[in-house]
Amino acid sequence: MELFTNQVLSGIATGAIYACMALAVVMIYEAIDHLNFAQGEMAMFSTFAAWQFMQWGIPYWGAFVLSVVLSFAAGIAIERALFRPLGHASVLVQIAGFIALFAIINSVAGLIWDFTIKPFPTPFGSTPLLGGVISSHQAGMIAVTILLLGFLYVFFSFTRVGLAMRAAATMPESAKLVGVNVGWMIALGWGLAAAIGAIAGIMIAPVIFLEPNMMGGVLLYGFVGAVLGGLSSPAGAVAGGFIVGVLENLAGTYIPGVGNELKLPIALAMIIAVLVFKPNGLFGRVQVQRV
Repeated sequence: MELFTNQVLSGIATGAIYACMALAVVMIYEAIDHLNFAQGEMAMFSTFAAWQFMQWGIPYWGAFVLSVVLSFAAGIAIERALFRPLGHASVLVQIAGFIALFAIINSVAGLIWDFTIKPFPTPFGSTPLLGGVISSHQAGMIAVTILLLGFLYVFFSFTRVGLAMRAAATMPESAKLVGVNVGWMIALGWGLAAAIGAIAGIMIAPVIFLEPNMMGGVLLYGFVGAVLGGLSSPAGAVAGGFIVGVLENLAGTYIPGVGNELKLPIALAMIIAVLVFKPNGLFGRVQVQRV
């Protein structure tokens, strides 16, 4: 029972990062109806930026805030400069744009900071907590994720801009009729998704270390969490991220012969099994079209 509890708590800590990535994925999907394959690379670049700020002598939390703010601005700039002109292009053209953005960011990061692995500091330390069940850094990751989710809930539920963004994502034509600038709401969605990705990257970097390919696996788990929870449900995507984190830990512990290499295939198999019965995800809205 103790082993089970340990693995669940550790999975929740990892799932907190997957939840952040899943939320970022869903926010862009809600805005443009496509998955952002460069989401992980954007988060990686933001994490490198935070690391660079700390190398220049800026304290951790100052570098954290500065990186998140710059990521927010960069997300808006990418939407305005690249994906707004592609708004009416075919799906294949937009996917090609995402793949090109992925390759460009990865190569530029490698050119600036090279591909060697770098340690990333944590403000929470690595002290064992709850009898060694989780570390203080894992507890910090969970706390930061909960604070982030609380902020987003208040923002989208009680602020004018947040409500306008929800309207633009769910009913763009109706939102235009009441004066909402849908284009700028989509851009703000990109900015928020980039900022959330930056937080996820900074939180996971002390665990997986810092290098240009660090977010590849994290993004895949984020996609899995988003699909499992429902691409039409931000709260569902968050829940899906936590579920995936716990499932991968339990699979690695209780299924014989499963190592780190097989955790993702097993998680994907579980997701497929769920989607056979719930194609819209566990918490997604059923899409109804008039014909």
